[in-house]
Amino acid sequence: MSKEKKIDLYLENQSKLSLLRFITCGSVDDGKSTLIGRMLYESQMIFDDQIASLKKESNLHGTQGKEIDFALLVDGLSAEREQGITIDVAYRFFSSSKRKFIVADTPGHEQYTRNMTTGASTADLAIILVDARHGVVTQTKRHSFIVSLLGIKNIVVAINKMDLIGYDKNAFIKISEEYKKFSKKLNFETIKIIPISALNGDNIYQKSSKIKWYKSSTLFHYLENINIEKDKKAGFVMPVQWVNRPNLNFRGYSGTISSGNVKKGNEILVLPSNKKAKIKDIILYKENLKKASKGNSITITLDREIDISRGDIICDSKKVIDCADQFNVNMIWMSNNPGLNGRTYIGKINTQKISIKILEIKKIYDVNTLENYSGKELLLNSVSECAIAFNKAVPFKNYTEDKQLGSMILIDPITNETVGCAMINFALRRSKNIHIQNLIINKKLREKLSGHKGLAIWLTGISGSGKSTIANALEKDLYSKGNRTYLLDGDNIRHGLNKDLGFTDKDRVENIRRVAEVAKLMVDAGIIVIVSFISPFRIERQMARSLFEKNDFKEIYISTPLKVAEKRDPKGLYKKARAGKIPNFTGISSPYEEPLDPDLIIETDKINVNKAVQKILETLNH
Repeated sequence: MSKEKKIDLYLENQSKLSLLRFITCGSVDDGKSTLIGRMLYESQMIFDDQIASLKKESNLHGTQGKEIDFALLVDGLSAEREQGITIDVAYRFFSSSKRKFIVADTPGHEQYTRNMTTGASTADLAIILVDARHGVVTQTKRHSFIVSLLGIKNIVVAINKMDLIGYDKNAFIKISEEYKKFSKKLNFETIKIIPISALNGDNIYQKSSKIKWYKSSTLFHYLENINIEKDKKAGFVMPVQWVNRPNLNFRGYSGTISSGNVKKGNEILVLPSNKKAKIKDIILYKENLKKASKGNSITITLDREIDISRGDIICDSKKVIDCADQFNVNMIWMSNNPGLNGRTYIGKINTQKISIKILEIKKIYDVNTLENYSGKELLLNSVSECAIAFNKAVPFKNYTEDKQLGSMILIDPITNETVGCAMINFALRRSKNIHIQNLIINKKLREKLSGHKGLAIWLTGISGSGKSTIANALEKDLYSKGNRTYLLDGDNIRHGLNKDLGFTDKDRVENIRRVAEVAKLMVDAGIIVIVSFISPFRIERQMARSLFEKNDFKEIYISTPLKVAEKRDPKGLYKKARAGKIPNFTGISSPYEEPLDPDLIIETDKINVNKAVQKILETLNH
C-alpha cells in the first residue's frame, strides 16, 4: 500500500475511532521496545522508506543478526541503541480499524522511575512484560505497584519470550498464578495474562500455532476490544485554563473537560466562588456545539456575567466538588535534591499555581517488596505517603475518581525544576474544621498606632559574617528614631522556641519555618522585625518571602569569604567543625546557598558596621 493511500485512510477513520492510551513496562531486556516495534510493523503504520531505514539500522545497531530489530523503531536515544535499553519515555501512535492507540514505552531501570511515572500518568492500561525464563521478579512487582499507585486499573501481563522455553504451558501457568497471588494487594480491576513472543510475533496479532493450548484472545485483539469507558454518570468538570476575551462583546472560558459531559442550557457551578449560571454556547474553534464530553477542549459562554479566572473550576451544579487545603497524598519524588518536612514548593494543581508545603512524610514505600518504613526525607524516585498543605483551599477529587482534579506537581521555586508529583487520597479532616477568624483590629490600624509600616528585614549569611553585629546596630538606630522593633537572633531562638531542633537539613527547614511565621505575626502587628539567621537554603528563604506582602520583606545578604569568617571565628565554631566535633556545620560540612537576587548585598570584609547599617537604611527608604 502506498504512503499516500495510507494517509488518506488514516484521515478518513481518525474521527470515528476511540482512543486507548497504554504503557509498556518491565525489567531490562523483557522486550518492551521489541513488542511495540512489532505492533507498529504489523499494524502497517510504517512506510516503505521507514522499513528500508529500519533494515539498514538493524544491520548497524541491531541485536537480531540479519533480522529486523523492531526495538529500534522505539529506542530513539543513541545511548539506548548502544546499550540496548530504554532510558527516556518514547511515545508512538498507531491504529487499527477499531481503535486508535498511543503507547508509551517506559524505562525498566529503577533509577528511571520518574520517567515511568510520566508515561503512566495519562494511561488507561498497562502492559507489564515478564520474561518467561525468569518469571515474576522484583522489577515486575515494582512496576505493578507504581501503575496501581497511578490509578491504572486495567493490566495485561504479557509473558514474553515463550519461544526460549519451548512454549511450556506449565511454566506459563506457574508464572500466571504467582502474579495473580501478588497482585491481590493492588487496586486492579482487570488482569489479562497472555503468552507471547514479541520477536517472532506469537499471539501479537495472530493466534500462534505453537501455543495451541492457549485458547483466549491475542494481545492486539484484547487491546482493540477492552472497555475503558469510565462511569458515564460522572459529573461535568472543566478547570478554566484561559479567559477568552478577544473583544468587548465576547467573554468565554476555555479549558479541557476532565470528566462528564455538558449541553447547552445546563446549569453550572463555579468554584471556589459557588456562583451559578447556565451554558449559553459551547464553541470549538468556529463551530458551535450542542454538547461536549470528557477530553474535549472547548470554550463556553454563560448567560450572565460571573467573575471567573484561570484556575477556577466549572462543574455540574448538582455534582458539588469539595474544597480543602490539606491532604493525604501519595507522592513520587523526581529530584536529586531531597524533599523534607516543612519545605515549601510551588504546587501546580489543575490550571493554577499556589504555595504547597510538605507537612509530614508519613511513610516511604519499598516498591520492590511493597513494605513501608518511616523516613525523614524523600530521595530521587522515592514513593511515599505524605501530608501536605496549600496556602488556600482548592477544589479537588480523589485521584482514582478524577486524575486531573486529584493530581499535582511540585516545583522548586528557585530553579523551576519539577521535583515531585502527588496523587490525592483524601482531604485531612482538620483542614475542614479550621477557619480564618476575621479580626476587628487589622494590620493597617496597628501600623497607624506604630507610626510606620510593619517590615521584615531578613539578614542571611554564614557564621562569622557579622549578621548579629549588624542586626544589633541596625535595631539600635531604628529604635533611636522612635520605631517599634524586635530582633530575632538565631542563637537566642534556639534557647526557647526552637530548643527542640538540631542541625540536620530537616531541622534547619523547620527552624526557618517557625521563625518566618513568627516574623509574619510581628509584621502584622506593625513592628519592624530584624531576623538574623544563617538560613542556608534558598528555598526556605523563598518560603519566608512568600508569607509576606510584596514590600514587607527585605532579604539582606551579609556576604563574607569563608576564609575571613573562619579567621574571625568569634565563637570557636569553625575550629570545632574542622576537628569534626560539630556535624552539619554550614560552610564546612553543610552547604550555604548564596541568594540569587537579594534586595541588598553587604560585603563585611570591605565595609564597617556603620556603613553597613546606612546602606540597609537607604534600601528601606527606597
